[in-house]
Amino acid sequence: MKVVTADQMRSIDGRTIKDFGVSSSVLMERAGEAVAERITDIFEKKPVVIISGGGNNGGDGIVAGRILSNRGWDVRGLLLIKEDRLSPDCLSQYRIAKDMRLNIEFRDKITATDIRHSIIVDALLGTGLNKPVQGSLLSAIIAINGSDSPVISVDMPSGISSDSGQILGQAVNADYTVTFGLPKIGHFLHPGADCTGKLFVEDIGFPSFLTGSDDLNRNIADLDTVQRILKVRDKNTHKGNYGHVFVIAGSEGKTGAAILASRACMRSGVGAVTMGVADNIFGTIQSRALEEMTIRLPSSSEDHLNEVASKKALDFINSRADAVLLGPGLGVNDDVVKFVRQILLKSEKPLLADADGLNCIARMPGILRDAKAGVILTPHPGEMKRLMAEEYPDITPEDINGNRVEIAERFASGNGVVCVLKGAPAVVASPGGEVYINTTGNPGMATAGSGDVLSGIISGLMAQKYGMLYSAVCGVYIHGLAGDLAADELGEYSLVAGDIIRYLPKAFGRVMACRIVS
Repeated sequence: MKVVTADQMRSIDGRTIKDFGVSSSVLMERAGEAVAERITDIFEKKPVVIISGGGNNGGDGIVAGRILSNRGWDVRGLLLIKEDRLSPDCLSQYRIAKDMRLNIEFRDKITATDIRHSIIVDALLGTGLNKPVQGSLLSAIIAINGSDSPVISVDMPSGISSDSGQILGQAVNADYTVTFGLPKIGHFLHPGADCTGKLFVEDIGFPSFLTGSDDLNRNIADLDTVQRILKVRDKNTHKGNYGHVFVIAGSEGKTGAAILASRACMRSGVGAVTMGVADNIFGTIQSRALEEMTIRLPSSSEDHLNEVASKKALDFINSRADAVLLGPGLGVNDDVVKFVRQILLKSEKPLLADADGLNCIARMPGILRDAKAGVILTPHPGEMKRLMAEEYPDITPEDINGNRVEIAERFASGNGVVCVLKGAPAVVASPGGEVYINTTGNPGMATAGSGDVLSGIISGLMAQKYGMLYSAVCGVYIHGLAGDLAADELGEYSLVAGDIIRYLPKAFGRVMACRIVS
């Protein structure tokens, strides 16, 4: 499904009205009816308070209140604005509601008594907010959040930026949100995602070729997305049909990273995995490898891979591998940087760089533009800060988290790579400008080795010829789904990276079962 900014949704709305003759009042009527239907579906009859602003979002709320009142619900409408400041459509809906004897009034503020023991409909602000809330709106949001009443927000929880998910001053903590046409970016980025609650996306009559336009390049990675990409396997097949990944990982004290990445890679459905490891840890790795194969690479006097090792690694990559995973637990020093440089410049196979692979790349500004084959990078915000340091020396991980979509887009297009910006949620961006926001995962996955597992899954899909962007999109979704399945049974607190690997078969099974049924 596409996901949009406020401006993009405004454009769709405007074109629907201007080019196709669907009046704004009709769209408002359908939006309000959608909210009323959700309230009817979710709740038993009890008092409802519609808290409205003066814009079209407020008009949507008034329509919902009128429809519920007409069906016998006890409804009060509170408008936190003067009548002469209502938008034309909101004013029209206010007059209709008054004529139909809806209990509706203008107020300067909301008190706890106004909303006690009621269902609260937040129709204050919607998607157009671009500055911090203040005054009566701020006090209303504080009152709503201080109540014990369930809250359903119209289009966007008031106080959330629909473009960034950031809280602008104060925001409503909704239990449910009903949005129209397409979801907004802020529904999925934290803290907006936390305030959204359960999201319902309602069709109110926008033309499908507008909501599905290729000009809308941002998407959510959900079950439907992934099941349309992953293929059912042919019966007459063998391991050679599913690719071979060369995993270059591990160093003294970090052998687990190589093992986790390789095992996750095997669980992704790849035909074969070979681990290329420094000779000083070769015995340790080989003793723990079962399905994976191993080859020994020369190490330096400091027990890290060096430039000499790159020739042996490249011989294997260019003759036998279908994809390369470079970096988990590799260590960082001058020798490793030189090794990574040679792999990037001379590998003829697509490559994923993670962890210490990223830290080495950060020491070689501009190297990504010279890579011989396609590259996927999987940084967390701290690694992204290092990768962007030359161009943006003052950028912080907090800046990156506050602008996850824009940062991933900018880095991917500027460096010609697929960027997987890890975090909550993961954002995948292609060099051509296409973006996917992931919808799976949980806090229990914030544990050592979780990123190694992710890089293994994506690399395995890449070797199976799913393409770089789709490998990344499916990889982050399945990684998060496996984590969710694990958390459902084990809880979040005790979750470790190995649990994610153990639940990968169930995650793939769920996706493929849905795909076969559909």
